[in-house]
Amino acid sequence: MRLLILMLFMTASLYVGASDQYPWYTQGDFAPEFRMEFTISNLLDFDRQHCPVIIKRSDFPLPDIHEMWVTVVDPEGPPFEGPTDELLRLQGGHQLRKETNGHAVFHQMDDLDKDGIWDELFFQVDIPAKASKTIFVYLGENIRGWNKHFTHANIGSYCRHQMPFWESENVGWKIWFANCCDVFAKRKPVLMSNHLYMDNLDGYGVSLINEDWGSDIQGVAGSLGGGGICLFEFPDKPDAVSLPRFTPAKFEGAPESLWNAGQISDTRYAYQVVVNGPVRSIIKIKGMNWDSGSGFYEYEQLYTVYAKQSYCTSRVTFTTFLPIKSGVRMACGFRKKPQEDHFIQEKGLIISSGPEAIRDPENIDDREDYRVDFIGSALVVKDIYLPEYQFVPSYGGNHTFKVTPRQNNSYEYLLASAWSEGTVYNNKNDFTDYIRKTQLEFNHPLQVHFTGLHEK
Repeated sequence: MRLLILMLFMTASLYVGASDQYPWYTQGDFAPEFRMEFTISNLLDFDRQHCPVIIKRSDFPLPDIHEMWVTVVDPEGPPFEGPTDELLRLQGGHQLRKETNGHAVFHQMDDLDKDGIWDELFFQVDIPAKASKTIFVYLGENIRGWNKHFTHANIGSYCRHQMPFWESENVGWKIWFANCCDVFAKRKPVLMSNHLYMDNLDGYGVSLINEDWGSDIQGVAGSLGGGGICLFEFPDKPDAVSLPRFTPAKFEGAPESLWNAGQISDTRYAYQVVVNGPVRSIIKIKGMNWDSGSGFYEYEQLYTVYAKQSYCTSRVTFTTFLPIKSGVRMACGFRKKPQEDHFIQEKGLIISSGPEAIRDPENIDDREDYRVDFIGSALVVKDIYLPEYQFVPSYGGNHTFKVTPRQNNSYEYLLASAWSEGTVYNNKNDFTDYIRKTQLEFNHPLQVHFTGLHEK
């Protein structure tokens, strides 16, 4: 394998031999002889924490590398001093060992198209304002390093209903009504959706089992809930919106039903776990056979959640887009907070927050609603999609953006939520500051440049 790597290095255009600027990383008896150097740049004028970094395999100078041959290292990170005897006995031979000259970074190599070949190397970094930092990818067999999961995604049978869940330790999302998000928030940083779907627990009652797990904080019913896609199909009715689960195919006598009709006659949905941690998780949703009465549509949607963050991102691609008339606009939005006392709409950003009473929507007994001082929701659309704000009074009242897709009928947006009982962004001012900062980061991802291959 060493000879193969050396041959690949010698054919690479940026093979630069040894480098002494940063001493070489070691971990126990792992002393690699090859490394790739990447420079990561923050163009914004504020420090960024837990910021996503993506290196695509197509941009990787050595694409045919097994995942157990990759170790991502921050050369300025504090080295791990080594495990205690007790920790080593507990964790066994795969336990991280004593490091020198940097610290291994939690990362993952994700196969997004499920062809058995990784597509993206993903990790997160902290980086100062207007600064650059060096990251090394060391090559050599290294089977050590347990990766704690900070995100989770899965599909569960939840109350006899197939549903996707995705969460960070701060906040999570799930889909009950087909394509519109529910939101659940935590009191302490914890992953807990596995308990929801494995034990089939009421999201409004889980605090009775473990107070740290928090509660559902989003009503959906006939609205866009915590976030969803829609279409504006009627230019002469600028605030009239179409949703995939409200179509002419509904069964007779149930015009107010919150569900689609049959899965053959009406819009249908399929869910897939694309990635499940440790530092990002991805759920894929396919919406098929959507006949709105004014057009026929199908789409694919990827929801991605990130470690240490209170947002998820979504990429929507309409694989079939056949409107009957011209002027149809793609869009996304979320439900206006019922007691909204704080509203911001700036360019591609919407924030809606206020106090709110949360409860099981069935209201089966005489328990009083649980009142929360602050629940906030936010939507950010990237500037390149030319977001145009539109309030929709129907379907429960929703804040939305009409968008202009760039190519392949695709666009991206970001959803975020928080509440007053969480450990972060638990008031309208902190939440607003976080969303404004996140909006800038979403529009200006870190710049990643491959700068050289080194042989020890």
